[in-house]
Amino acid sequence: MSKRPGIVVVGASLAGLRGAEALRRGGYDGPLTLIGDEPHPPYDRPPLSKHVLAGELEADATALPHLVALRARWRLGQPATGLDRTGRTIRLADGSDVPFTKLFIATGARARTWTEQGADLSGIFTIRSRADAVALRRALSQPPKRVLIIGAGLIGCEAASCCRDLGLPVTLVDPNPTPLARVLGTMVGEVLAQVLRRSGVDYRPGARVRALVGEAGHVRQAHLHDSGIIDTDLVIVALGAIRETAWLTQAGLVADSGGVTCDEACRVLTREGPPAVDIVAAGDVARWQNPLYGGRLMTVEHWGNAVEQAAHAASSLLRPEQPKPYSHLPAFWSSQFGLNIKAVGLADGADAVAIVQGDRASRRFLAVYGRAGRSVAAVSFDQARWLPAYAGRIVAGAPFPPILDATDQRRIQILAPGFPPSRTQRPVPEMAHV
Repeated sequence: MSKRPGIVVVGASLAGLRGAEALRRGGYDGPLTLIGDEPHPPYDRPPLSKHVLAGELEADATALPHLVALRARWRLGQPATGLDRTGRTIRLADGSDVPFTKLFIATGARARTWTEQGADLSGIFTIRSRADAVALRRALSQPPKRVLIIGAGLIGCEAASCCRDLGLPVTLVDPNPTPLARVLGTMVGEVLAQVLRRSGVDYRPGARVRALVGEAGHVRQAHLHDSGIIDTDLVIVALGAIRETAWLTQAGLVADSGGVTCDEACRVLTREGPPAVDIVAAGDVARWQNPLYGGRLMTVEHWGNAVEQAAHAASSLLRPEQPKPYSHLPAFWSSQFGLNIKAVGLADGADAVAIVQGDRASRRFLAVYGRAGRSVAAVSFDQARWLPAYAGRIVAGAPFPPILDATDQRRIQILAPGFPPSRTQRPVPEMAHV
């Protein structure tokens, strides 16, 4: 492989791999380098909090298939630590520099860790990487006396489901009134709260951990802000993710812990104003103006977006004279407590929600969210038959609710979604890699 400067992809996960493949499919035949901070080739993250944690799948079985012959130079186990746009080089952790002509940023995100009192104790875990999943799986097999999970987002709830399947006692704490309250609202979140309790999870909404306290260097208790104490010898922190942008601090790009800001075509914005036509971003790290939501600036931590945005960013890099806006309907799924949960669109900010199929009492239903008279999102609990139809209506900006004559539709119930008031303090659990 030639060592001439060529296109460099920084980030060797799903978006980075699929982006590199899209470059080759798009006709790029020059030097190609992929840089990754982990020593492993690209792997699939969704199974980590499900099958790997449950012991149903070995971590090394999560490798992503290569769909195109990349003919690439790989620099794995070497995180990028700096970017020199003027000199067109990327500094790696080992002190070496990698030259480039064009740059594809796909560094993703890292798990938000516990940084309050007790952060130095052993027995505290996150779930983001292969190493995380392997270490946590090993610890769960000891087994612990009680697992404490901090954060009732999708990852936290999936971890709780896995731990209960393993027969482990679980306490789940979260500052919000229901699981997924900020993602789906409390009306839908209350259904999941009932599922948690019926499955034997000690679920504690409206609770915040103040400190983790240990004995002989290992975590033994969690102290809550209301003076409550939870005994635990294993803690899973599920407080969302922080985008991997520290290496871009001195690069003159619009980037912070919330992501790398791009224009509609996934070209990274410079602090001088215009986009850098030779630098694009995709995946969890990319914050772009989504035309489907009126140019709203957003990041989407979902598998489908990583694949689709990577292809679009590659096209923008290869054909800078023909920039096209990247429009994406967010979608995610989760399997937990025997439920198959699927969602499309963004529900936050909705002012109404309609139960259009099934009912909440049976935990089999489909709910559609509306904002200002338009349909913006839908979620199904074991009731996904009509979800693709609603996805199409959401993309089209159809009125809310969009389907009123389905053959198996009962009386439509319209309710308040129940989103908690916004907060400015510490971020709450997010949807991540589902």
